Amino acid sequence: MFLCCGKFQLPLDRPLIMGVVNVTPDSFSDGGKYIELKHALTHARALIAEGADLLDIGGESTRPGAAPVSLEEERRRVLPVIEALADAAIPISVDTQKPALMREAVAAGAAMVNDVCGFRAPGAFEAVAASQAAICIMHMQGGPRTMQHDPHYADVIQDVRGYLTERVRAAEAAGIARDRIVVDPGFGFGKTQAHNLALLRQLGKFKNLGGVLLAGLSRKSLLGKITGREPADRVFASVAAAIIAVQNGAQMVRVHDVAATRDALAVLRAVESN
Repeated sequence: MFLCCGKFQLPLDRPLIMGVVNVTPDSFSDGGKYIELKHALTHARALIAEGADLLDIGGESTRPGAAPVSLEEERRRVLPVIEALADAAIPISVDTQKPALMREAVAAGAAMVNDVCGFRAPGAFEAVAASQAAICIMHMQGGPRTMQHDPHYADVIQDVRGYLTERVRAAEAAGIARDRIVVDPGFGFGKTQAHNLALLRQLGKFKNLGGVLLAGLSRKSLLGKITGREPADRVFASVAAAIIAVQNGAQMVRVHDVAATRDALAVLRAVESN
């Protein structure tokens, strides 16, 4: 089995590692560190050297309470990075909610579009369908400004699963083949601590909804609540969460700490293959 990302076919015989490159001034973990193009590219190339299978470039923070960014500003932040990495040896993903930027990013060389809003904006699926780019459909209750005010579900597993099932069907109806689809239950996006832990325990229930199941737990507040540590000090907790996610069915993990995650997954693979 493969995940088809533009000109790339990523084999699914082991978990894939998506490295995070935030070109924002206000992301929860590393806001401002990579806002300049030269710093973003240095970081991106370092993550590739550490063993990332793909990179996710984001120009708009989606942390709780974050304010929206204009199309012009988001375009200014992400397109130069994507253009500069278009010839990289791994696929480049763009993390955006805006269909216009989706089109521009794919034209600039992005091989995946990662949308925290699940491609609900008018024209979002159509912005990607005619290309060969992959898509990542994430679940979020509410929006970044309000999602953590009072998240509630009748049954978080069934509600999130139902939403992702519907969005995968909509993607296929728009002409996006299943081998181009990634699904993400959206840890921390409109979920309480109890919701997040329930999703992690039962992650396997999401495995067959799309082509690939992604888990993004890296440095998130749920790990801070468990450990009492600030985002930059959550490396060990993030690696542990990634391992648990893979053991429970994740086929891709989105992480800030690529080398540490790669090494931990290599140990897990060695144990499971003997």
